[in-house]
Amino acid sequence: MALELKGAPVAAAINERAQKVLTALMQRGITPTLAIVRVGTREDDLAYESGAVKRCEKVGVLVRRETLPADITQQELLSKIAELNADEALHGILVLLPLPKHLDGEAVRQALSPDKDVDGITDGSLAGVFTGSGKGFAPCTAQACVEILDHYGIDCTGKRAVIVGRSLVVGKPVSMLLLAKHATVTVCHTRTVDLPSITKNAEILIAAAGKAGAVGAEQLSAGQTVVDVGINFVDGTMCGDVDFNAALDVVAAITPVPGGVGTVTTSVLVSHVVEAARRAYPD
Repeated sequence: MALELKGAPVAAAINERAQKVLTALMQRGITPTLAIVRVGTREDDLAYESGAVKRCEKVGVLVRRETLPADITQQELLSKIAELNADEALHGILVLLPLPKHLDGEAVRQALSPDKDVDGITDGSLAGVFTGSGKGFAPCTAQACVEILDHYGIDCTGKRAVIVGRSLVVGKPVSMLLLAKHATVTVCHTRTVDLPSITKNAEILIAAAGKAGAVGAEQLSAGQTVVDVGINFVDGTMCGDVDFNAALDVVAAITPVPGGVGTVTTSVLVSHVVEAARRAYPD
């Protein structure tokens, strides 16, 4: 039976580290503050916003909700982003995506200041991940994967790591984070030939395909560590990209869904806000 790599203890450890930095900042009169920009009232946006606010409040990060109408114009939204970029009282900005179809999400993404881009969506932040410069912030979900591996003492050095999915949110950035930890990385996608032969050879498998059941027992092998990033709903029940029940009898360790990567992601976000404040006011 596989070890379940639950996210709650990982999130707690991240929160504890962030709390120590935040306490030191507050002693200097600095309160880390996050602006959450939401356009419209999509249910998934509301749910994520609520979770992020609760996690921020738990640690002591202030949150400013910027709730904008669904019919806002492109220029109005860009003006709001520029206003938030210039506000020295704000240390992080989170824009809930995707935006309504009439808006140019790419232009909004690039309008964010990389220094305040705590979700790692700008080119400036991603450049920091790909070059290893330490500038900007990694996408929260990608970093959450690595935080889980670190917390459970899974050494990536020399390991064969396979990532299923090549998005800028998870697949590509997590490949760079794993390379930085000296793993040998293979990135697979929808056009990969004979995917099972590659995934079965992995020692660390990151499933980020965005499709329920994308990774079944035939793609797994004994001794693997599996990090399931997927959030899917089948008949109203949340599940990951991996056939969890089948995997339990095969692999050595696996993150559950729910209760795995998603649980860690919001804690990573909060830690980024705290770190952004620390960088804005170095000792």
